[in-house]
Amino acid sequence: MKKPVRDPVKLIARNKAASHNYELLEKFEAGLVLTGSEVKSLRMGKANLKNAFGHIKNGEVWLKDCHIAEYPFATHANHHPERERKLLLHKREIKRLIGQLREKGLSLIPLRLYFRDSRVKVELALAKGKKAYDKRQDIKRRESERDIARQWRRGSR
Repeated sequence: MKKPVRDPVKLIARNKAASHNYELLEKFEAGLVLTGSEVKSLRMGKANLKNAFGHIKNGEVWLKDCHIAEYPFATHANHHPERERKLLLHKREIKRLIGQLREKGLSLIPLRLYFRDSRVKVELALAKGKKAYDKRQDIKRRESERDIARQWRRGSR
């Protein structure tokens, strides 16, 4: 008998506000350089991406303001929760990001943090900030789609 196929991705944290506040243009997957206590804390699900963003410094991509709580069972060698973390991307991806981030109004926003085959990965999106009227239009569109779906369900009974 075959073993059931396990999903290789285990979600740690999601940035729920990202799709509301930004128009997501392109997505990337990057690895993170972490310490041991950070990985143990992530296994406990203690991460927050709410105010996090990516930036480029000296030709390297860094994740800033990502909160990974201190591991409670660590000794004096515990990590600082809000330290900058280096992201691992291919050189050609970094060069393309540098060019695109120079454009006006584009940001690098983390969408989710997850384990893939025991490695911590972060899904980043190249994003453009939405204006208030764009957000209102999205809310109206979502509500109208909900109403249409509700009408279809009522009509099919």
